[in-house]
Amino acid sequence: MPDDTAHALGASRTFWELVERRAALTPDRPVLLQGDRVLTFGELRSGAEQAAAGLHAMGVRPKAVVAWQLPTRIETVLLAMALARLGAVQSPVIPFHRDREVAFALRASRAEFFAVPGTWRGFDHTALAGRVGARGTFEAYGALPAGDPSTLPPPPADGTAVRWIYWTSGTTSDPKGVLHTDRSLIAGGSCLAHALHLSPDDVGSIAFPFAHIGGPDYLVMLLLYGFPAVLFEQFALPDALAEYRRHGVTVAGGSTAFYSMFLTEQRKQPGTKLIPTLRLLAGGGAPKPPELHHAVVREMGVRLTHGYGMTEVPMITMGSPDDTEENLATTEGRPPEGMEIRIADGEVRLRGEAVCAGYLDPAHTAEAFDADGFLITGDLGHLTPTGHLVLTGRLKDVIIRKGENVSAQEVEELLHRHPAVADAAVIGLPDAERGERVCAVVEQPPGAPPLTLGDVSAHLRAEGLAVHKLPEQLEVVDALPRNETLRKVLKYRLRERYSGTVK
Repeated sequence: MPDDTAHALGASRTFWELVERRAALTPDRPVLLQGDRVLTFGELRSGAEQAAAGLHAMGVRPKAVVAWQLPTRIETVLLAMALARLGAVQSPVIPFHRDREVAFALRASRAEFFAVPGTWRGFDHTALAGRVGARGTFEAYGALPAGDPSTLPPPPADGTAVRWIYWTSGTTSDPKGVLHTDRSLIAGGSCLAHALHLSPDDVGSIAFPFAHIGGPDYLVMLLLYGFPAVLFEQFALPDALAEYRRHGVTVAGGSTAFYSMFLTEQRKQPGTKLIPTLRLLAGGGAPKPPELHHAVVREMGVRLTHGYGMTEVPMITMGSPDDTEENLATTEGRPPEGMEIRIADGEVRLRGEAVCAGYLDPAHTAEAFDADGFLITGDLGHLTPTGHLVLTGRLKDVIIRKGENVSAQEVEELLHRHPAVADAAVIGLPDAERGERVCAVVEQPPGAPPLTLGDVSAHLRAEGLAVHKLPEQLEVVDALPRNETLRKVLKYRLRERYSGTVK
């Protein structure tokens, strides 16, 4: 069971209070590991205070909006906590975003300051800031502003004030600014931490952009349980394996795509554990095919727990290592105490402390919540008798073929059972006769024989799929298009690519 200390820390009102309380308990224990660098909890507190004083001298005041577009580095975490110490409103921007997305985020949030990494991975972010007219641009990669902490105003005390603006992924329209408080992020991180049954002896890893909503989620977990995480500024396998092994990582993951990447590497050396210390893969952010779960557990010799979250609610449910294998493979886990899940006409709705405070645009807020204050997710699912949540797809992922509903997720999960399929995305395409037709887009593993539509249909029929749900079009690609955060498949790009094709 989670220890009393972690539960007590989870009651912290603000992020800064959580940082201070952890630093007082274990100042010399490491919290962040990156290459040869080690930052302790005490150094996190003192470094953030010095950076806060430097920012204050630059003119950053409580409630000022500060946007930052930074890679996953120790300095990035220090900057985020410095802003938390000041009580500023921070707006993280994924470092892979370019002029259009950055300009929108700065304009919509009315950012007064903008932190960038200079030239990073061959791209000049400072020049980007100039092109989009960013105010108060400063570089925060190798060094942060520094000053005397005695000059700082008192730390914020209200954990329910909006202090974070995160951005949903814009596809065919502009992204939405999601408003979070310190308490909503602490509540989300607490759900993740307590579900995973972690201890101070664990070593975690952050292999995704810290600017993602999962960044503070994970940091809360470190602060609650007092263990460190390895940071990856650039993540790729097999290159990253040396760092996992060097630091003795026990908990890794990120999303479904990360599980697949680890499994691919494991299959290069069957019988030899990929990361000797690894005991748990955990993540969320995308559907997890049961077959992938079973393959990871069987071939890697670790537990795999998967959860359900979104930018609006960073952690909704999470599988636990003591769940049954069936529940871990086929559900998203259970909600924590305080998270209410309502199923309305098959759709998942949420209410609780981890739910965002709404959106920058009040019109979006009005559309997103029902009369009882539940967030309308657009996800379809049901609760099992044990309280586990099963997701069956998204409303926009329901393909309506000749008036019959087809769940894209159902077809995808069955496709994953085919040995010649490495990954799959099922989409609906406009069709004059059917309304929509079912199209399967697949990646194949190296050396697999070419797939045909007949092969796919025969496999799905053998798996018991109803005839009206069978794909009528098959596209084989080298790689499915994915975003740069949790590597989710971008189905809108597939729809754009194949909408004009008829097979």
